[in-house]
Amino acid sequence: MSRPLQHTLCAVTALMACALSTAHAGAQDDAQGFTEGSGLTMLNRLVHERLDYQRGNTTRTVAGTRSDDARESAYGLMLNYTSGYTRGVVGLGLDAHAYGAVNLGSDADSVRSTPRYIAKDGRELKDGFGRAGAALKLRWSSTELKVGEMRTKNPVFHSSDTRLLPETNRGWLITSTDVPTLSLQAGRFTQWADRNARKNGGDLLANYSGVSGGAFAFLGGTWATPVNGLALTSYWGQYEDAWNTWYLGSFYKMALADKQSLSFSLNLYRNTDTGKARAGEVDNTTWSLMTTYAFGPHKIGLGYQKVNGDTPFDYVNRGSIWLENAMQLSDFNAPHEASWQLKYEVDLGQFVTPGLSVGVGYTRGSGIDWRRANSVYTSYLGASGSGGKHWERDVLVRYTVQQGQFKGLALQLRWGMHRANTAQGELNVNQLRLLTEMPVQIF
Repeated sequence: MSRPLQHTLCAVTALMACALSTAHAGAQDDAQGFTEGSGLTMLNRLVHERLDYQRGNTTRTVAGTRSDDARESAYGLMLNYTSGYTRGVVGLGLDAHAYGAVNLGSDADSVRSTPRYIAKDGRELKDGFGRAGAALKLRWSSTELKVGEMRTKNPVFHSSDTRLLPETNRGWLITSTDVPTLSLQAGRFTQWADRNARKNGGDLLANYSGVSGGAFAFLGGTWATPVNGLALTSYWGQYEDAWNTWYLGSFYKMALADKQSLSFSLNLYRNTDTGKARAGEVDNTTWSLMTTYAFGPHKIGLGYQKVNGDTPFDYVNRGSIWLENAMQLSDFNAPHEASWQLKYEVDLGQFVTPGLSVGVGYTRGSGIDWRRANSVYTSYLGASGSGGKHWERDVLVRYTVQQGQFKGLALQLRWGMHRANTAQGELNVNQLRLLTEMPVQIF
């Protein structure tokens, strides 16, 4: 039996034991029935993005030309169905989704060769694309097993939903909240659909090495400690024949005077190569710490992040990086990089109109050294040398309608600016992203 399978089977056994020990007080006791507890939601999303490359940097378009200006516009529709559970000791249910997207005038001369929102076939952009999937679910007490196509949420295997459509994965996931104050997860996934994928079932892919893999297994959970405001999270994961990853995170928030608080967020990852080491030698420890002071509608945050290792901090799935300095245009995760961030957020509800918020941030990284990185990373990313440094400025403005016929309608503007020297390895670019979302509860 393989080691990943041993780990995941042990996790399943432990989680089921938790369910057995507290089955009398589980969520399954309140099961309403397959149909009675079901719901169907629809999310409409409209995105327009412009990437304006600076200082002589350009991007290659789908048409094969070089351009300093990349533009994409698209509309996405997401239907999500969640059934209830049948009554009984073990409940049966089904989750299903259908995603569709339409290209809104983006053309091959203005879209990057690797589109961010729309799909392509060779050098041909698709006018529309979509995919669908479903997962069977079983619940015993407050322990749930899902098998099929789904989204995941944890620091080592997280499905991103930051562009037009969400990414999904195929495999199994078991979660348990049977133990008070403890939320547990274990899973194993073998296939992936990116955010602009035309179909499910692609190979898993690492973001920075470009290495594909056959499976990703993980187990872990979050503990709400007896200390008021303190939560601890830990996960183990394995990207088959690439690397093992271990994550430790904590969040602590303490109240100060009236409407004031101080919070601390710590994230630490430890990656080491395993098996056939398809990503080469990996020995990387990366951590971040963010301190946030909140007073009234205002929040001020100061963060620091450090990469210890000759390779970048790498991860599978687009959202599996819970580091504080992973920003809009850069993750600030290059070899040996140290970065700091200053951010400010304000809820303008009491000053302008309810539902309006603004956030600004500045992040700066330096000390980047690619000289000892293994050839898998340097050949894929094309980076080299030492003395790399860069910075990024970000602005986020969001307004959500609070009441009336269009309640839930969200309008969002993102603006970012990234500047780097040649040793850092990323491009100089200005980003403008406009997003509109309208959720609808069908039943």
